[in-house]
Amino acid sequence: MEKIAVQDDMIDNLKNVEKNTVKEALAAYCIDDSDGSEKKPGEYTLEDYYALPDEQRVELIDGAFYDMASPSSIHQLISGKIFKCFDDYIEQNRGDCIALYAPLDVQLDCDDKTMVQPDVMIVCDREKLKEHAVYGAPDLVIEVLSKSTRKKDCCKKLEKYVEAGVREYWMVDPDKKKVVVYTMDEEEWVTIYGFDDIVPVGIFNGKCKVDFAQIEKSVRFLYEKI
Repeated sequence: MEKIAVQDDMIDNLKNVEKNTVKEALAAYCIDDSDGSEKKPGEYTLEDYYALPDEQRVELIDGAFYDMASPSSIHQLISGKIFKCFDDYIEQNRGDCIALYAPLDVQLDCDDKTMVQPDVMIVCDREKLKEHAVYGAPDLVIEVLSKSTRKKDCCKKLEKYVEAGVREYWMVDPDKKKVVVYTMDEEEWVTIYGFDDIVPVGIFNGKCKVDFAQIEKSVRFLYEKI
C-alpha cells in the first residue's frame, strides 16, 4: 500500500495530459439536429443521448459521446463482488446509503451535457435517486478499468468526479492488479493498493472493507485463460 498526497494542481495537470496525450476516440456519432445540421463533440445534450438506440452504450461527458465497450468476464465478476460487499455492509448496518451498479445513468453535473454510468457507486442522499437516474454526484464511485476505457477513467472521469463533488473514487485495474483510491473529504490523498490488500471504504470511516485477495482468488481461473 502506498499513500501519496495529491498536489493542488492535480486537476490542471490532468487536463493537460488529457488534451495532449489522450487519443481515445470520441464516438463519431453524426446525429442530425432538428434543422438537419450535424452536431460536433461538445454540442450534444441529453436529448441526443436519449435518442440513441438502447443497444448503443455510450457516456455523455461535457457534450461529447464516449463509446462503452462490453465489459469482460473479469470486469463483471470484480464489479459484482465489490457491489455485494457494499450492499451486504449497508444491509447489516441498516444504513441510509444505497449501493448501485451499472448500467444506471448518473446526471453528474445536474445539467444536460453529462451522463455517465459508473461500474459501482454508493449514494447516501436518497433524494438524488430518481426513477431513471442518479441526479448529482454519488458519494463513492468505482470504475473497473479496461483497455478501451483506461485513459477516460484515469483522466476525464477523474476530473469530472472531483469537480462534481464525489467524495471517494476507486480505479480498479485488473491488468496491473492495483486499486487506486482518491479521497476528497478533507485532504486529497491517493492510496495505491494491490490485489493482496484489504481496502477500507473511507466514506464509512474504514468500517467497511473490500478484501481484494479474496476477489482475486475467485477470479484467478479467468486470469489463467488469458
